[in-house]
Amino acid sequence: TGTIVATMVGAITMIARMAGFAMMFGGGRRDDREGGGFSELALLILAPIGAVLIQMAISRSREFAADEGAARITGRPLSLANALQKLERGSEKIPIHNPTPATAHMFIVNPLRGGGVFKLFMTHPPMEERIARLQQFAMGGI
Repeated sequence: TGTIVATMVGAITMIARMAGFAMMFGGGRRDDREGGGFSELALLILAPIGAVLIQMAISRSREFAADEGAARITGRPLSLANALQKLERGSEKIPIHNPTPATAHMFIVNPLRGGGVFKLFMTHPPMEERIARLQQFAMGGI
């Protein structure tokens, strides 16, 4: 799935770049067109954002799959949930000062906090969701 996602993200980004070049260097008379290239500009801006959102969603789903795999291998999903809770509490007690989004994906516990729209761009699923899924797995719900 990682290869497919990377290909999709690359294709979306490439289409956006091609649209940008077509908008800047495209032939024909520009005064004949209505809208002044607004749709091309919107595509140029929104396509890369869409690509990043797809990539982040896949990253989060892979983390859930990794948790489920670990629960199956160890046979102890509640112990894994407990370990995640301890990691979360530890990161709250000793926060990382000035975390950067470029390195956020390397942490077990997401060092970047936020809600609302920020949740769309998170590299990790919320810890509460991961713990809840492991607890559900322990009850035989997944």
